[in-house]
Amino acid sequence: MNVLKKKEINQKISNKNSTGKKLGVFKNQTSYLILVIIIVSVAATMLNPNFLTVRNFFNITQQISVLGILTMCMALLMVSGGLDISIGNMAGLVGIVFVKMVLSGYSIALSVAVVLTISIFAGFVNGFIISKSKVTPLIITIGMMYVFYGIALIASRGRPLALGGNFEFLGRAKIGPVPFTIIVYLLIFAFAYLLRKYTKYGRRLNAIGGNVQAAFLSGINVDLHIISIYTLSGLMAGLAGLVLASRLGMVRADSGTGYELQALAACIIGGITFEGGRGSLVGAFFGVLLLGIMYNAMNIVGVSSYMQTIFLGAVIVIATVVSNIGRMRRE
Repeated sequence: MNVLKKKEINQKISNKNSTGKKLGVFKNQTSYLILVIIIVSVAATMLNPNFLTVRNFFNITQQISVLGILTMCMALLMVSGGLDISIGNMAGLVGIVFVKMVLSGYSIALSVAVVLTISIFAGFVNGFIISKSKVTPLIITIGMMYVFYGIALIASRGRPLALGGNFEFLGRAKIGPVPFTIIVYLLIFAFAYLLRKYTKYGRRLNAIGGNVQAAFLSGINVDLHIISIYTLSGLMAGLAGLVLASRLGMVRADSGTGYELQALAACIIGGITFEGGRGSLVGAFFGVLLLGIMYNAMNIVGVSSYMQTIFLGAVIVIATVVSNIGRMRRE
């Protein structure tokens, strides 16, 4: 009798594994994202045929370039068990300082060098405080978000600053029909992906995000890696600030406000969890694309900006719940 029961149980397990292999593609969150992107694109095209055009596709990808860069920044931090709510305002501060320097007569090269140095230092400060104080990154970076925003207000005196036609190539130039900002974003995505997947440094970030105590006991210098990844995120936020200023042609102190939540939403949609050590940067990439397509579709259809704000909040809640349910099922 026991032998028959064991055979029956083994057969069920075998059938379950066989089904899982056949449907493996549907267990991948990235596959779900691609499916949702197709469905949304088809629905938007049915409502407005202008949606599914090459011109609109490049328009979408250009619009998500800043968000994409900041999402890669957020994704690397979340994989390592961190978080940075200040990256949007950090990018806005970089834009303000850059435009002020250009308008004051400094060269483009010097202005870029100075603002990237500022962003690197800002990221270093975030990482240093988080690593040494052991306070949750959410609290520290919320505080720093207000610090960066306040500095930007002081630097701009609360007024918008226009570039006046300077430095347009980064945000508005094209190589053939392809906007240059797309190329910048793809290069940063490739860098982040390769860093996380194929380097010892990336594997150590995964280990820290998975279990910081185990990582420490295995000989990893946890504080150094936390400081370095926040410093790198500062550099990426600085690049995003330059792209933002160049694309808009003008900046305000709050130009970067809100990008941090959109980046967080894109990461969660892509399957990156708050626990750290898990998630795919490819998923985050498609998360950015999905948000860009949805925002573009809502604009084409005529959905108000107020409703779009509600949509962003709902997406964060739903994606977090779905991700958590999936994690519990795996466990």
